[in-house]
Amino acid sequence: MWARRAACAVPLVNRSLLLPPNFLKISPLISFQRMASTLPRLPVFEAVKKHDPNSTAVVHSLSGRCFTYGELMNDVAAARDRLAKKADGKSTEGERIAFLVENGYDYVVTLLSILGSHAIAVPLSPTFPAHELRYILDQSQSLMLLSSEKFQDKADEVLKEGLETQPINYKSEKIMTGKTDDTVTLEDLKSKQGGMMLYTSGTTSRPKGVLLPESVLTAQSLSLLEAWSYTPSDRLLHVLPLHHIHGTVNALLTPLFAGSSIEFIFPFNTQAVWERLASPYLPDSSKPKEKITFFTVVPTIYSRLLQSHASLSPELQAATKKAFSPENMRVNISGSAALPTPVKSAWRELSDGNVLLERYGMTEVGMALSCGLAFEDRVDGSVGWPLPSVEARLVDTETNEVIKEGEELDAEGRERHGEIQLRGPTVFKEYWQNPDATASEFTDDADGKGRWFKTGDVAVRRVVEGAGKSGQEWAKGPMWFVLGRKSADIIKTGGEKVSALEIEREMLSLPQVEECAVVGLQSEAWGQKVAAVVMLSEAGKTAGKGGKAWGPMDMRRALKEQLANYKIPQEMKVVESIPRNAMGKINKKLLVKELWGDQ
Repeated sequence: MWARRAACAVPLVNRSLLLPPNFLKISPLISFQRMASTLPRLPVFEAVKKHDPNSTAVVHSLSGRCFTYGELMNDVAAARDRLAKKADGKSTEGERIAFLVENGYDYVVTLLSILGSHAIAVPLSPTFPAHELRYILDQSQSLMLLSSEKFQDKADEVLKEGLETQPINYKSEKIMTGKTDDTVTLEDLKSKQGGMMLYTSGTTSRPKGVLLPESVLTAQSLSLLEAWSYTPSDRLLHVLPLHHIHGTVNALLTPLFAGSSIEFIFPFNTQAVWERLASPYLPDSSKPKEKITFFTVVPTIYSRLLQSHASLSPELQAATKKAFSPENMRVNISGSAALPTPVKSAWRELSDGNVLLERYGMTEVGMALSCGLAFEDRVDGSVGWPLPSVEARLVDTETNEVIKEGEELDAEGRERHGEIQLRGPTVFKEYWQNPDATASEFTDDADGKGRWFKTGDVAVRRVVEGAGKSGQEWAKGPMWFVLGRKSADIIKTGGEKVSALEIEREMLSLPQVEECAVVGLQSEAWGQKVAAVVMLSEAGKTAGKGGKAWGPMDMRRALKEQLANYKIPQEMKVVESIPRNAMGKINKKLLVKELWGDQ
């Protein structure tokens, strides 16, 4: 049985009113019938076509405009046809189509129409300066820059000067109502060159184009579909950027495969999100809405929601607690950056026991590891187990040997640190036009089953009592704990390896610390020494001796009971803010350079 939604509040247009006078009299042989269009038989289109055509696919939360799965199929086919006409007679097969489109229905239609054209979708962030967008257009050699009405001025600025290539400037019109006068059929595949290309954040070098063929996007989506059990009854509140893997695969493509509803609020606004979540549970709500059952965001968003909750009215506080309670919010997920344990604990208390689910992924592989759906499988600091269809291994950072299950400790009983390496159908194909980078990030295996992608992230595995006993077959065995980036988060001091993420979790549990970043500085005596960049909380600004600001010695005293002495930061710098990218990540190398100069 299909899970039905409330009808979309989209006005039906009497199309006869749009025809010229006497049209039917002077054209008696013309009869109205549904048009017929085609799309390639890609798995995502097969899934969308099988869903109840009258169920809600996409909602614009603030305006209430919503679109059904039937309308989505029709609009994608029409957009695919328009795209072909704008290509000036050139085949779009395998071509890169860059686009600047706001989060919402138009973005969904644009992305799917590019996949339906066997082209490679290159989503761009409207917040990027023009010179960064020009770099992406040139590096990807995009055939076209498609822009919605909202960003056409931005597109004109980007294309005005400084480009080595000459993309077609395609200005698309906003879709206000879904297309209903069409019948879309699926035709056999004629190409496998379509997909998506996302650009890395460029923390260590110029941003690289990560090529994700359509088959990889499908594999990533089906892996999450099995692990997180999306259903047609789910309604996901989408508040994330859409030029990252998290917002695109986890929160858009996978729900479309499942037949879930996706409701957009963007950019993120704490008040708007709280009011939307509360609306089904307010007794006097003038516009009752469907409850949100699925929420996946980054740790900084959970922090901002927690900080603002006390400022809500008592009525809103009660309604939002009910919205996030386990019986209403099926799953709430945190990812893209490490989740501080205090945030996880505070969220559990606010939501009447709903535990945040942590997972691990990156642009090149989508999601690779995840905690399970059972609360006992959501262990603090752990990212769970390899997801369905993902093959993962740990390679010892000292010996370069594969750490087999049961060999997690060395001869002296210390945990063995290993780089996470991955392979399988969810792993990207290549860095675009960068064969050297591609070759350096993969390593072959003598088993002949394919090459492994070297993530550059370091982890340990631990057996956790009580975890891994649910009915999810993939969520078994020792759990994985990510220690951080090998290049930035693993600090070697006095012969010991220290995880910056472990220290950050402990520091964030202190009431004097609002935010922090732990880094390694060069040291003649120790090789590296541990240092901390700290943003003080309001309490921290007067928590030092004599009402002064909390300082380095205060920090060391506070951490003495929580951390071994060699892990406690030797230096501390207080800042007004710590810069983060759209997904809440910190460029630590840049941070060190700004505060301590060249190392």
